[in-house]
Amino acid sequence: MRLAHIGIAVKSLEVSTPVFEKIFSIVASELEHVAEQKVNVRKIHLENCDIELLEGTAEDSPISKFIEKRGEGIHHISFGVKGIQESLDRVKRGGIELINETPRTGADDMLVAFLHPRSTNGVLIEYTEAKG
Repeated sequence: MRLAHIGIAVKSLEVSTPVFEKIFSIVASELEHVAEQKVNVRKIHLENCDIELLEGTAEDSPISKFIEKRGEGIHHISFGVKGIQESLDRVKRGGIELINETPRTGADDMLVAFLHPRSTNGVLIEYTEAKG
C-alpha cells in the first residue's frame, strides 16, 4: 500500500489551482470531469504523491456537501492498493464500515472505494487501484 494522493475540496478550481501551482512550482493537470461523482478534478503531481483538487459540480455532490458543512480543506487521503476488492473485504471483516462495498470508477479511470470516517477516527480514506 502506498500514499496515492490527498484530496482537497475547493469551491473553485479556477481560484484554487493557481495557489497550489505556486506552492509547488508545478503546473496542474488538465481538468477532468467525473460525472458519476459530480466533481471536477485537477491534480498536482508530486514525487511521492499527488494533490487532488476537487470541485463539486452540483449542490448534491459529495464535495459540495462537504464544503457546505466543513468549508474548504482536506477531504480525503487516498492509498493505492493491489487487489482493491480483497482489501475492502479484509477491512470489512476487521470491523471497518465501508461507504463502497465494491469499487467504482473515479478520476484517471481508476477503481476507487471509500472507508467510512465513522470507523477511521474521522478520516475519509480512499483505496485506489488501476483498472486491469
